[in-house]
Amino acid sequence: MDATPAPRSGARSRNNPRGQGERLRADIITTATKMLDVLADDQALSMRAVAREVGIAATSVYLHFADRDALVLATLEHCHRDIMRAMEAADAAAADPADALRERTLLLGTWAQEHAGLYKVLYESTLNQRVEMRFKQDFRESCVAAVERCVEAGLASPCDPRAMALDLMAAVHGSVSMRINRCDTPWPPFPDQLDRFLQGLVGLRPGG
Repeated sequence: MDATPAPRSGARSRNNPRGQGERLRADIITTATKMLDVLADDQALSMRAVAREVGIAATSVYLHFADRDALVLATLEHCHRDIMRAMEAADAAAADPADALRERTLLLGTWAQEHAGLYKVLYESTLNQRVEMRFKQDFRESCVAAVERCVEAGLASPCDPRAMALDLMAAVHGSVSMRINRCDTPWPPFPDQLDRFLQGLVGLRPGG
């Protein structure tokens, strides 16, 4: 008797050509992304549960990802690429470097609050202790570059751009983390708080 579980109603069979190779890998990552955003804990994610949701055998997931950490890491990298593309679009649409810095930082903070589960896995999970997420360096370096452009344009305080960028990142991540983990506190609107960070830490004028 075939022991392979039947796909859920409406799910694609693993014998469907559209469910093979890179398409199947993309389906798995998309499903894991949704599940992690709900679970907010990488260790609560089950490879079998992901397989059930996609509508394939668990062995098919292991053909693409050696273990749960590999799947979660690939999922977070996928999220990272989406955020970086959105930041690049924000940069391109900005009126000046100060506006670009505000919009890209606002975008990151807003995404984190809208996807609190993914944010917790990305920054607060034990996965951070087991796996080196080198792609997160892109966030840091892109923030440093954005601050540098503000300094060069005379829109920010003439200080060390890297130090200012790290201060800004610490403030933003602290604000986001507290909003997620202490949601009962009446926090001020995030855009208003961000403007105060940009003014006090980077030296931007109010309103960019």
